[in-house]
Amino acid sequence: MQWQPQRTCIGCNLKKDKKELIRIAKNKNNDIDVDTTGKMQGRGAYLCNNIECLEKAKKTKKLERTLKIKISDEIYEKIRGVILDK
Repeated sequence: MQWQPQRTCIGCNLKKDKKELIRIAKNKNNDIDVDTTGKMQGRGAYLCNNIECLEKAKKTKKLERTLKIKISDEIYEKIRGVILDK
């Protein structure tokens, strides 16, 4: 069995394979985007592919602390759309 990189979800704090999580990345220009490839440059945070983890991260402002920037509601809606599409 091949080794898979592990990352921690900022919503539920569970370690999972990197492929199972959604990456949210902040680049040098402080633009926040959902990284579907997992290869965008910049600081990243990982979330499970469910709404509960997103809501928990939003409520506790864990995503904002991890990325070190204020996050608008439209970014959260964009992330919600990606989760619902998968």
